[in-house]
Amino acid sequence: MQSQNITLIGVPLDCGKRRRGCLMGPDAYRTAGLSEALQDLGHTVRDTGNIGPDPFTAQAHERLHAREETIAWTQALSRAAHAASDTDLPIFMGGDHALSLGTVHGIAAHAAERGRPLFVLWLDAHTDYHTPDTSASGNLHGTPVGYITGRAGFDGFPDVPHPVPHNQIAMLGLRSVDRAERAALEDTDITYVDMRHIDEHGIAKPLSAFLDRVTAANGLLHVSLDVDFLDPAVAPAVGTTVPGGATMREAHLVMEMICDSGRLTSLDLVELNPFLDERGRTAQTMVDLTASAFGRRVFDRPTRAY
Repeated sequence: MQSQNITLIGVPLDCGKRRRGCLMGPDAYRTAGLSEALQDLGHTVRDTGNIGPDPFTAQAHERLHAREETIAWTQALSRAAHAASDTDLPIFMGGDHALSLGTVHGIAAHAAERGRPLFVLWLDAHTDYHTPDTSASGNLHGTPVGYITGRAGFDGFPDVPHPVPHNQIAMLGLRSVDRAERAALEDTDITYVDMRHIDEHGIAKPLSAFLDRVTAANGLLHVSLDVDFLDPAVAPAVGTTVPGGATMREAHLVMEMICDSGRLTSLDLVELNPFLDERGRTAQTMVDLTASAFGRRVFDRPTRAY
């Protein structure tokens, strides 16, 4: 992979759901050696530290959890993503998946200014296609894809002047999709690949087809990697564990194919909850996967003893 200028942005966002712990994620990535792993691959890495939300006043809501705080984070992250994308390849070290409300919002603005289409690869057990009106839990980490595609119901959030077209989004690893999300998705042309499809046909073919479309369109590629894309036996440090996820080898293949495509322009690392980890096991796994997206091959490293 060609050497990149990478900016690491810590996002201790922990308001997208009620179970706490993701605010410790950025420092876990630092402790697990994310910067060093990328530098060892020949990239230039700058860690800008952690950012915070815009000022906000919390209000009680009957259904939604931490709405004002999530809006404040979305505003701050959109600006940060927009600015970082102008010069570098940003990696957002989360933080729960509500951070993607802001990161994709800002990167979409950057893509529009460059006159290039933005494609989004969503690696997750969930579609996150809810809106504040359809979410049964009221947890806003389940709404980013709904928001960035311009669905209604996000009153108070920044407007979405550059929604990502549904046909420029691919979701891999799905295995926990509720009835409302499934019905809504079936009316779109989002590419969604569940674990049964992966079990029957493998993960390479649908990913290759999507990456070919990104290349043909000369698009920018934003990847949002949720810890729960992986099977919890591989990565236990997540508050939304869903059995039957991607294996270590499948996950590395995905990241290696992303690297081979040469299209990656921004990356979210989300839902790492170090409070639930086993001696840093999940943090290290996420660092290893990130390294694969930037040029490392699995056989390049010795077997790790946890």
